[in-house]
Amino acid sequence: MLLLWVSLVAVSALAVQAPGAGEQRRGAAKVPNVVLVVSDSFDGRLTFHPGSQVVKLPFINFMKARGTSFLNAYTNSPICCPSRAAMWSGLFTHLTESWNNFKGLDPNYTTWMDVMERHGYRTQKFGKLDYTSGHHSISNRVEAWTRDVAFLLRQEGRPMVNLIHNRTKVRVMERDWQNTDKAINWLRKEAINYTEPFVLYLGLNLPHPYPSPSSGENFGSSTFHTSLYWLGKVSRDAIKIPKWSPLSEMHPVDYYSSYTKNCTGRFTEKEIKNIRAFYYAMCAETDAMLGEIILALHQLDLLQKTIVIYSSDHGELAMEHRQFYKMSMYEASAHVPLLMMGPGIKVNLQVSNVVSLVDIYPTMLDIAGIRLPQNLSGYSLLPLSSETFKNEHKLKNLHPPWILSEFHGCNVNASTYMLRTNHWKYIAYSDGASVLPQLFDLSSDPDELTNVAVKFPEITYSLDQKLRSIINYPKVSASVHQYNKEQFIKWKQSIGQNYSNVIANLRWHQDWQKEPRKYESAIDQWLKTRMNPRAV
Repeated sequence: MLLLWVSLVAVSALAVQAPGAGEQRRGAAKVPNVVLVVSDSFDGRLTFHPGSQVVKLPFINFMKARGTSFLNAYTNSPICCPSRAAMWSGLFTHLTESWNNFKGLDPNYTTWMDVMERHGYRTQKFGKLDYTSGHHSISNRVEAWTRDVAFLLRQEGRPMVNLIHNRTKVRVMERDWQNTDKAINWLRKEAINYTEPFVLYLGLNLPHPYPSPSSGENFGSSTFHTSLYWLGKVSRDAIKIPKWSPLSEMHPVDYYSSYTKNCTGRFTEKEIKNIRAFYYAMCAETDAMLGEIILALHQLDLLQKTIVIYSSDHGELAMEHRQFYKMSMYEASAHVPLLMMGPGIKVNLQVSNVVSLVDIYPTMLDIAGIRLPQNLSGYSLLPLSSETFKNEHKLKNLHPPWILSEFHGCNVNASTYMLRTNHWKYIAYSDGASVLPQLFDLSSDPDELTNVAVKFPEITYSLDQKLRSIINYPKVSASVHQYNKEQFIKWKQSIGQNYSNVIANLRWHQDWQKEPRKYESAIDQWLKTRMNPRAV
């Protein structure tokens, strides 16, 4: 790691020696290379103050200093596959019908990388993609399909930590490091020799929690795992213990999420702090892999010719709102990092406009000088990060002053829709009537502890009308409800006589096997009801 730090100093020195290098006009004859690094489960608030004080992220800080950081970037769906489907297609979740981790894009879908390849770019992908249909476990999809069933079952293991007691252990997430090595080898052996521009994608699994044992109390992916080396990058005194509402006062959807994630039990302050510390350490390891890519570009004299973008598919609650994982519209889950640096990108710029992952598609094409399709949900981020646009009034009109995020998967028993504007966050559920909405003023309540939907009915109504002008969410909720039933029936028929045994041994097995007939009966009742969203 000493070499890594020496190289970082060298890159920083290079940046000081050539202060204008990162501010070239896009009018240059040769379009730049592009490297996109996308991690999993990275809380975007860690990339700016005060979240940035809790863990050392030197390469994210380097990108901030030498490029543009978007302070209000969001996922379009806080779960892996639907979020990535939005990023690779440039379309909102309801337009691609990427309803859960099993339902994404068709494998032959034309992505922004396909378009860039057709226009002369050399392309390469390494690591986690997860934007096409057919992946993830049987448990994951059955839990999503049956979320409207009138039962409450724990679907995850209790969140826990696991420490490698080794102060020199750097490569904890071996698979991610191997994919990072593959990307660097490709840069060194192939990309360096290209006369055409290239686009490289690297997908990381960190800082997603690790799988837990398949039996016993801990099951699913609920283990926060790191080494003493990475834990040393965390400022333990700066770790904030989140405030929780009493279980009896939680929003009904939040309670369902907390229960199915096995988080309604008692947690000590030490447990919560450890989970958060281990998560931040996993973020530090993620930053180091991003750094290896940046250093390789520098060593190959490609850094000044390449736009580097870093983001994540969603965040991680890390015990905020009595939950871990994602699947929530709260900031820890929905707020993602988004940083860009390279030719034509403004240096040391912080953009406060709300943006989202569907903006990646048009941004990639804009970098390549390719005409943008008219049907995209997103907008190019280049104008927001370019020195060409200095007029603040014009900047506000380049991207709409809102973003849309939606969720239809497991651990949440109602389709969820989030409209984020300047300082308001409005969250609607299901058909808009059967489940109470939420409204948060993020300027005065950044921890989202006080729902002010009833206090400000005019604002609630106005934001709901705006949301309905973007998406007919009651209709979408009904479509998802019907899809879930149809898919469950097909799956049940495919299992045949083994159905009772298979469904009893999914991730909810500990609870299910206590009263199997009760839960099978609840599913039978659900299948008999009309196909419309039910009240929570």
